[in-house]
Amino acid sequence: MNRKHTASCRNIARLMRQREIKDIITHKLQKKLHVTEDFVHRLGLEKELEGHNGCVNCLEWNETGRILASASDDVQVILWDPFLHKKIHTIQTGHHGNIFSVKFLPKSGDSVLVTGAGDCRIRVHDVGLCETTHVCSCHTNRVKRIATAPNVPYMFWSAAEDGTVMQFDLRSPHSCSREVNNVLINLLNHLGRYAEAKCLAINPQRPELLAVGANDPYIRLYDRRMIKPTTIEYPPDNVPRSNWERQNYMASRAGEGEPEDNLPQGCVQYFVAGHLPVKQQDYRKKYRNLASTYITFSADGNELLVNLGGEQIYLFDINNKRKPKKFDIQGVNLKTLKDHCGSSNGYSNGFRTGNGMTRSSNGITSIFPASPVTERKCHNESSSLPLHVEAMKLSANDAFERQRFTLAISLYNKAISYCPTAAVLYGNRAAAYMKRGWDGDVYAAMRDCHTALQLDPDHMKAHFRLARCLYELQWVQEASDCIQAFKSKFPDHIHSHACKALVKDIETASASKPDFDVECEDVDSAAESSDQYKSHIGSRCSMSQQERAWREMAYDYEIRFCGHCNTTTDIKEANFFGSQGQYIVAGSDDGSFFIWDRHTTNIMRVLRGDDSIVNCLQPHPSYCLLATSGIDPVVRLWSPRPEDGSKNDREVIDLDDAASANQKRMNADPFEVMLMNMGYRITSVHGDEEEGGDEASRETPAINCRPS
Repeated sequence: MNRKHTASCRNIARLMRQREIKDIITHKLQKKLHVTEDFVHRLGLEKELEGHNGCVNCLEWNETGRILASASDDVQVILWDPFLHKKIHTIQTGHHGNIFSVKFLPKSGDSVLVTGAGDCRIRVHDVGLCETTHVCSCHTNRVKRIATAPNVPYMFWSAAEDGTVMQFDLRSPHSCSREVNNVLINLLNHLGRYAEAKCLAINPQRPELLAVGANDPYIRLYDRRMIKPTTIEYPPDNVPRSNWERQNYMASRAGEGEPEDNLPQGCVQYFVAGHLPVKQQDYRKKYRNLASTYITFSADGNELLVNLGGEQIYLFDINNKRKPKKFDIQGVNLKTLKDHCGSSNGYSNGFRTGNGMTRSSNGITSIFPASPVTERKCHNESSSLPLHVEAMKLSANDAFERQRFTLAISLYNKAISYCPTAAVLYGNRAAAYMKRGWDGDVYAAMRDCHTALQLDPDHMKAHFRLARCLYELQWVQEASDCIQAFKSKFPDHIHSHACKALVKDIETASASKPDFDVECEDVDSAAESSDQYKSHIGSRCSMSQQERAWREMAYDYEIRFCGHCNTTTDIKEANFFGSQGQYIVAGSDDGSFFIWDRHTTNIMRVLRGDDSIVNCLQPHPSYCLLATSGIDPVVRLWSPRPEDGSKNDREVIDLDDAASANQKRMNADPFEVMLMNMGYRITSVHGDEEEGGDEASRETPAINCRPS
């Protein structure tokens, strides 16, 4: 570690010397030192900026990072000098509802701000003149996000809960009338009357690409060059006047497709975590909504980061798109499984992790006697691991035996980062995912099993776990195909208790499998008759055929980040941190914010950022400086603390415990969540053991599925 630190210091010193004679080195040095691992470990509270009288709902840096804008429930925008920690200017916006989004208009010299709020209005402000220059009332519901493109002046885009994404060009005269063609996307046409646009982002390198998040788990990536803006065609003799009347009229033809066919073939691509389409029905029955609360592109425009409310954080690669995994062995030898994997080793575009929801798995290690081939193969794999990776694997195995599954997964993640072609590491991590049972863990385990089989087609444990994962994911036919292939390939194990039990489970599920496509039961007579439940079911009932086709073609995620909780607010952000997006940051309902290593997906730091909930996190464009806000009426600035040995009172020490508590919070009864947000401690959300089992009075259950 000391040798690594010394080498790093030498490199920095060399770059600083070269900076004096080479201009290009300045940019290189700035990128290298923007956010480092050392800086992340030293991150602490620098200053609280006081001035607002309500929750601070949005933050925005200007292009140079010299000004920070914040907007609040007090309907004010405050411009701050982040280095002098002082207020530069206060803008009385004129809004009559909470401000949810604020943006500097590009190339305006930081003199033009755009705000969107809960009063359904968008306002454009001239900072120098201290006046509002434009008021747009085109939306009929809350405006949740404004987006701009770095090199596109005069234009901005808005997403609102009326289900529309609108495009505005300040060079054109605008009046909020039925003649204005500024509706770029109307989600109601395809999703149904309950569709809401929650967030949007413009690709910084390819501004023609527009990503939209809605009140469902799908992310839509549009090429706006192919889309003709339209208007809402109201009846000429009876133009609705109130927002309620306008929204009602828009919903009257919901789900019937585009009236002007302005979304041509190939203009949109869908992305969704592969396990979520089948899990949506389970979530609805638990009154658990899935909605994108924030989306953002990486600096190079190649990746899309999504904070999915009610679930986890997902990163999608928009260029090297990954198809969702299942299992299809018809006419295919297991050695060709790599055709089902996204890359040469299943790992080239980022380290695969998982966090999801599953039940316990049937074990195989303690039940199946390993065949000589499998025994020899595992031995060869294990002996070929570098010594430090082997040590990590053994530590992870030990953590698994102690039921510290999150710790085991973190160690496997790190080991895989050093040795991404070791099948045994993927197989072991899959076992840990299956035992931990967080949201999405089963699907992540299934992907690991695919990768393990790609690297080692004779990996018996991975094959059996794959069948178990498919069964847990309710893909019964695929599970049946997989277990049949397992019995054919490993005949020595077909009479084992584990194999017979899984076969019986699959046969029972196959015989009683409901039709998951039938989602249009009578909404009013549904057992769950809440407005939220009916809105989801109603949305599915009125979904257009084109929408169903788009969803069928949706691409899967690359990487997943777990540990935070995002169920209480619908403006919770997640962001890249560092010039190359080396770290991921996101707020949480427990009042903390999390920092993950982008490559291993391990949690690096957890810091207390609010007395209630952290919603907003915006990294400075060029310094290791992070601005956060939430329910408290302050903006907090975070930067590396001096190495003077002082204690960081805001640091959460037990990272695994914080992550586990958030997972329980995310799966808790809504009433229990309300009590937790009020400060009450719910000792057992699930009524069973916590991960790790430290209490002496608790009996440790037997482990059925040990790693290799």
